Amino acid sequence: MPSLRLRRTLFPAGLVLGALLGAAPAARADEATYELKKTVSPATAGVESKVSVTLVGKNGWHVNEEAPITAAVKADAGVTLTKDKLTRADLAESTKQSARFDIPFSATEPGKKTITAQTRFVMCQEQACKPASETVAFEVDVQPPGAKKDAAAPKGKHPAKKSATATP
Repeated sequence: MPSLRLRRTLFPAGLVLGALLGAAPAARADEATYELKKTVSPATAGVESKVSVTLVGKNGWHVNEEAPITAAVKADAGVTLTKDKLTRADLAESTKQSARFDIPFSATEPGKKTITAQTRFVMCQEQACKPASETVAFEVDVQPPGAKKDAAAPKGKHPAKKSATATP
């Protein structure tokens, strides 16, 4: 029976039982616990716009629903922020799997602007939690007022007239 003892040593009963019952393996240290996604909405000078940062749990990790979650926000000159620090109460969306901050702003002038958000949060799995912090930078191209209307209409061409005269 020496081979039986060798099997027990190589395959502990808990590991075998866990595999048979379909227990999820613990997350590995090198796997990502979260992903930060950013969204930039079109911006026009003088009109309130927003950027968003969404935290999504990965590889068996989830957002701690009780720990503090914050975003300290800064912006280039010419950009006005509604708030410079967002907390859990400011979340636009919050579930166990994800959390999203919408960051409202308005720009006084057109041009390329940068908004940064230093995020702090806690990710958890069944056996452990980890605090995390990451800075997200949003590159916003602020358009002058009325720029969207002008860009949509082709200048100097009238396609409807052209197609009407092309038919004999």
